[in-house]
Amino acid sequence: MSSPTRPALALRCHGGLTSQQCVEQAVAAEHAGFSTVWFAENPFGRGAWPGAAACAVATRHVRIGLGVLNPHQRHPTLMAMEIAAFDELSEGRAVLGIGAGIPSRIKKTHASVDRPIAAVRDAVTITRALLRGETVTYTGKAFSADSVRLDFTPRRGNVPILTAAMGVQALRLCGEIADGVIISNLVPTAFTRRAVAIIHEAATRMNRHTPREIVQYVPGAVRDDGAEARRIAKHGVAAMLTAYAQTASAATRAAMSEHGRPEDFARAMSRLTRGEAPEDAIDDRLLAEYAIAGTPEECLAQAKVYAEAGVTELAIAPIGERPADDIARLGSAIK
Repeated sequence: MSSPTRPALALRCHGGLTSQQCVEQAVAAEHAGFSTVWFAENPFGRGAWPGAAACAVATRHVRIGLGVLNPHQRHPTLMAMEIAAFDELSEGRAVLGIGAGIPSRIKKTHASVDRPIAAVRDAVTITRALLRGETVTYTGKAFSADSVRLDFTPRRGNVPILTAAMGVQALRLCGEIADGVIISNLVPTAFTRRAVAIIHEAATRMNRHTPREIVQYVPGAVRDDGAEARRIAKHGVAAMLTAYAQTASAATRAAMSEHGRPEDFARAMSRLTRGEAPEDAIDDRLLAEYAIAGTPEECLAQAKVYAEAGVTELAIAPIGERPADDIARLGSAIK
């Protein structure tokens, strides 16, 4: 549930989790009143579908979002087949996120990744038309379909389709064709505020309604002891920052490093590279740019900052050994 000053809270599950762990967290999230369980899928991690399907069976009300799938590894016609079948399984709770993927990893499959905007545009266009029950003949710059129609009637023709977007062109595309946007982990709200403005401008230019969903992923640690939560979060964020600096797209790396507190970010990364402890390299103010951490009340106060930047749903990836407990703590605070 959300409030006028706080985004809805959601759960983000990632490829480091088994399906069993995803189910445990999803059940806790539903009990806590979270809005959605999002499944991130990155090349060569665990595929998202087993965990998503298991969570759809184990829950009754929470939405289940695939965020995101990339068309380089899953053709848009296959995306439509899978999400339509999954929407049946989840009884109308499916949400689809489409993005261009992580270029450095997709290139290892020898797939062409030189037209990411065209790839997402084609994927959204083909998938949406198939979900509406149409026979699709479409020639795109990246993906095409020749007289294709699903052999069954989808439960919903209007499954929400969001796009993952970080660069200006991708954000504009979201405003032109998508139902919402998914913004990456480790991105300060200063970037988010700019991204929302770009999306709104693009939608206005196309004379369409502004995409209603602004979903942002964020790591989080929630403890009764706020200092302990921040210590745990600093270790998790330090590992993620180091990994993202090597593997994330150029647009994501720029969003991560050039917004918020860029000088402090550069200083922290230098100290981490020299082997300093995360709790020494990352101060509390810098941590707040990349994670929510603290007591339940402190975390809810931090969530309001995202609402002020335009976020409608904050998808939290719990850091620590007992993520279901973090979820329950937040749930108790919002009820």
